[in-house]
Amino acid sequence: MKKVSENRWLIVLGSVITQLGLGTIYTWSLFNQPLVNKFGFQLNKVAITFSITSFALAVSTLAAGKLQDKLGIRKLTSIAGIILGIGLILTSFDSSLPMLYITAGVIVGAADGIAYITTLSNCIKWFPDKKGLISGISVGAYGTGSLVFKYINGGLINNVGVSKAFLYWGVIAMALIFIGAQLLKDAPLIISNSTDSKNTKEFTVKEMLKTKEAYALFVIFFSACMSGLYLIGIVKDIGVELVGLTPEVAANAVAMVAIFNTAGRIILGALSDKLGRLKVVILSLSITTVAVFVLSFAHLNFAIFFACVASIAFCFGGNITIFPAIVGDFFGVNNQTKNYGIIYQGFGLGAISGSFIASLTGGFKSTFIVIGALCLISIVLASTIQSVKSNQKIKHNAKLVEKIA
Repeated sequence: MKKVSENRWLIVLGSVITQLGLGTIYTWSLFNQPLVNKFGFQLNKVAITFSITSFALAVSTLAAGKLQDKLGIRKLTSIAGIILGIGLILTSFDSSLPMLYITAGVIVGAADGIAYITTLSNCIKWFPDKKGLISGISVGAYGTGSLVFKYINGGLINNVGVSKAFLYWGVIAMALIFIGAQLLKDAPLIISNSTDSKNTKEFTVKEMLKTKEAYALFVIFFSACMSGLYLIGIVKDIGVELVGLTPEVAANAVAMVAIFNTAGRIILGALSDKLGRLKVVILSLSITTVAVFVLSFAHLNFAIFFACVASIAFCFGGNITIFPAIVGDFFGVNNQTKNYGIIYQGFGLGAISGSFIASLTGGFKSTFIVIGALCLISIVLASTIQSVKSNQKIKHNAKLVEKIA
């Protein structure tokens, strides 16, 4: 049994190293102004790059499951890491916006999405009895990668310039992902009787899409993602425009988002194993609702602003962590990558919806009101749906995995 434990935790280690490399893409905001200064691009057009990256990341997850079936987790993650690194290295030679959109946007985003969802889902499959904890560790590493590389990439930009920074970033990220991939191993399939009831069934994508729970989870995930992703993109501007902070003080909110985002991934992921995932989701959505309504209606000062920012970031990180485990609880672990890939499109939609709503409604406050309303709807949905996997079946699957390992 000791050997089993060591084998499984070695896979966790490989997933953590891989996710550290993948999470570096969330340092993109550091590169916006330096690219503007060097090439004379418009800032808003450079910033579109990360929206393209996020969208490509989400869409690519749809193909991840089939690619893993053909190549295996180790080979697929290795290839994705190499492609991601090449995309960043090619970006170091870019001098036009279209090329920037292709290399740093489409190529990097697609490679990141495929490696992210497959390594995360595979890691969860190895621990069907600890989905929340393992998801928290893996996704927490993704958030830690963004936090650590804020300093690494920031130093590279200052010391070697923005173009060469992409080159070094690409090499480092490629190395981390490739090294982590060598420790990965495909999780065993859970064999279930085709005559099992809904409580023990391993759902295919088609079967999942026939359930009302799938659509409810999509709406909940979309709402949770939009709140966090919109905040990440404009948190500094909110501090300056709504609170009256100096740009230097408001910039501290960026670091706070990264810290609380990572903390939420680890703490709420582990908590969901003990309290129940939907209960934690309802709690986090409730906190988010209060925070966005405070930002919309309250007279803001330094303390209130940072408390709201920290709360939203913490809950966003937790929800990103809990949802892969929820999909496993609801629809089984055998098709975890494919099934979560469908629900994960809520992330891609959430990435662009906040800015779109802001352009239609005309500002930060009105957008937060819409987000708060969506969170209230999602709270109702989360309160009415039930997991389609039983605790007894989950424990049985955990024992089966240990025997196979």
